[in-house]
Amino acid sequence: MFITEAVKQTPVLLNVDLCVVGGSCTGVFAAIRAARQGLTVALVESSNCFGGVAANGLVGVWHSLHDTDVNQQIIGGLTKEVLDTLNDRGVLYRGDERCAAYKFNSEQLKVLLDEMVAEHKNITPMLHTMYCGLQTENEKITAVFIQNKDGRSAIKAKFFIDATGDGDLCRDLGLERFTLPHMQPPTPCFKVQGDFRNVNVTEILQKHHSEVGLPEDWGWSFDFPQTTDISTRADTHVFDVNCAIASQLTYSEIEGRRQINAVLELLNKYGNGKYVLIDTCSYIGIRDTYHYKTDYQLTQEDLLYGTRFPDAVANSTYRVDVHDDNHGIKFKYLDGTTEEWTDRVTVKFGRWREPVENDPKFYQIPFKVMVQQKYHNFIMAGRMINADETAFGAVRVMVNLNQLGEAAGVAAAICVDENIAVHQVDAAKLRQTLKNGGSIML
Repeated sequence: MFITEAVKQTPVLLNVDLCVVGGSCTGVFAAIRAARQGLTVALVESSNCFGGVAANGLVGVWHSLHDTDVNQQIIGGLTKEVLDTLNDRGVLYRGDERCAAYKFNSEQLKVLLDEMVAEHKNITPMLHTMYCGLQTENEKITAVFIQNKDGRSAIKAKFFIDATGDGDLCRDLGLERFTLPHMQPPTPCFKVQGDFRNVNVTEILQKHHSEVGLPEDWGWSFDFPQTTDISTRADTHVFDVNCAIASQLTYSEIEGRRQINAVLELLNKYGNGKYVLIDTCSYIGIRDTYHYKTDYQLTQEDLLYGTRFPDAVANSTYRVDVHDDNHGIKFKYLDGTTEEWTDRVTVKFGRWREPVENDPKFYQIPFKVMVQQKYHNFIMAGRMINADETAFGAVRVMVNLNQLGEAAGVAAAICVDENIAVHQVDAAKLRQTLKNGGSIML
């Protein structure tokens, strides 16, 4: 059944060089890098703040900026700028270089991103603004349609970046998409006040999860910066959902809060005193939904063997981190070792390859994983990245997607300045521009 809407004229709200749809750090970093190259930018975000999962998802964790020996910095740019500022403000502390290297106050991240966007007068920020659709002509996007408190309007631009995470613009462009064999589950994060000294939360959940209808599961947590009795927790997952489907996203949010309350019930029953729920994520921590075909698919071999790419736009050491169907997890490291967890208590150590004389110290992500040939003034940046299941288990984390956002913003500036299609961008110029802007490209 269909309803035919009345034809109406849509007012053009803005006419800019670049429109970035999605205000996660990926999208914000794309907008800032393009603005620093002189472009006028519209930055569209559906929620009440910038920062995406790092902010609304409460995942205030970024991973190492160094190689596996922690001798050489391999990630710089806006990721480093943000971390340095949060550190100067006393709202960040260092963790484990092999995993969660930086832990920060996600509320202060929101404030900082507001300030960084406001510093660039050629960026027009738009919060509480939904992307609704787009218009194309002659292999180019001409406009996107948005809806907010002022009603429906359009943004015209010379170039467009999809930083929505799920690939909403990619979907409307009809680009070929796929899902991975085992979609990684989202996590409902929350903040809780209470005394966790001498309390083994994992043991409590493993032993008593069935009492409150929780799956057999595991999670992680960290002390919230600047506090002594508040921790950010991620103790559960919502399994077997695709949060790019509206009904499943709704289910995941509701089920996630139910799980949070169930964890709290067990803590108050078996923990150390009184535990109070302080905050729940305003957006569930999505890891994985749709992926879109591009000029190249990143593979497990590319990462684990440290393949070097002439068009590399990102470096990283974050381990392969794949969640399996049995609610377990397997880590693969660049030194050939593995850790396999069936829960957060039992770990099996092994190897995915025999020792070699020179292990790779980091891996790279090439520009061509972001580039498609069909639409000339469009690029995607985010977790919709074209990667196989194992590679995606590593590249999906924020420090990697942050770098792809910067690359997208610089590529957009090159395309606008030179009036060329995205697939015509010179990789050497792109890399040099990124390096000139502070990104460390090896």
